[in-house]
Amino acid sequence: MTSLGEIKGAVDFEPARLAEHLSTRLPFARGPMSLARISGGQSNPTYIVSFPDGAAVLRKKPAGVTLPSAHAVDREFRVLNALSQTSVPVPRALLYEADPAVIGTPFYLMDKLEGRVFHDCALPGIAPQDRRAMYFSMAETLAALHAVDPAAVGLGDFGRPGSYFARQLARWSRQWEESPTQDIPELDAVVEWLSAKLPADDGRSSVAHGDFRLGNLMFHPTEPRVVGILDWELATLGDPLADLGFCCMTWHSSPDEYSGILGLDLAGLGIPTRDAFVARYEGLAAPSGRLQPFHVVFALFRFSVIFVGIADRARAGTAADANAAATGRLAVNFARRAHALAMAS
Repeated sequence: MTSLGEIKGAVDFEPARLAEHLSTRLPFARGPMSLARISGGQSNPTYIVSFPDGAAVLRKKPAGVTLPSAHAVDREFRVLNALSQTSVPVPRALLYEADPAVIGTPFYLMDKLEGRVFHDCALPGIAPQDRRAMYFSMAETLAALHAVDPAAVGLGDFGRPGSYFARQLARWSRQWEESPTQDIPELDAVVEWLSAKLPADDGRSSVAHGDFRLGNLMFHPTEPRVVGILDWELATLGDPLADLGFCCMTWHSSPDEYSGILGLDLAGLGIPTRDAFVARYEGLAAPSGRLQPFHVVFALFRFSVIFVGIADRARAGTAADANAAATGRLAVNFARRAHALAMAS
């Protein structure tokens, strides 16, 4: 019978039930099982599950009532499993369990990769030549993802086809309109600009990560290359330029605005310019067309509305007013960045 080792962090299920379940399903799940919750911003609780002969990462739906389409760990498992057939660096999907009887919610396990994750886009402590290589590896990894034919790997029905930006603009504009926040006039101007500049639907569709940025990548322990794309919670089929535009927000936000690099000495740091990063991506075999101001403005707009929603929810409580103020400032800043870029285009 599998025994338990050290348990670190908050656990909302019975570890012994998980250990017993895995003992018949994973070849290395023998001996005492240790469990450690990974801290961070993941909305799907994430744990490192360790045995003497191996380890894996477990992601589960949160306990309690959730929206029907939210926290779809089955979709995460599906996309990881599909991409394992390709050159895209992803953790290997090991096991999906739909039965909530095991630990209270559906969950899946994937390989535990060894490497480095950086949440500061300035990459402190890294040599300039390696910073440049790491940014270019990020561009190459995104291009590899977008070069995958969804239908060829069984993901042809992973999202709605066509009209991606029209649907996204309608969704986020509606969320802004329904917000009680009324003091960000730049957002109204940006909605008008985006509506006028909406690109024609050319039928492009790729596996879109939805949150592709430096902090969601794992780099090799010593080499300046990506070994894994993490956090697939927002993955769908969509326009690949949505991912590229989102990734480019790093160059349009300052270090105190979600760890951007605007205003830093990029040449001294060894970080490529946005144009050089985009050129590396566009020079590879990716069916994505050319990045336009629309794509970056849309990403900044979407991020602003996300922060508006977070601030609205925080203000609705009594204990998070300070967080609401800080998040509200980010909403305003990203709205202004979007507006300035739109007006300059």
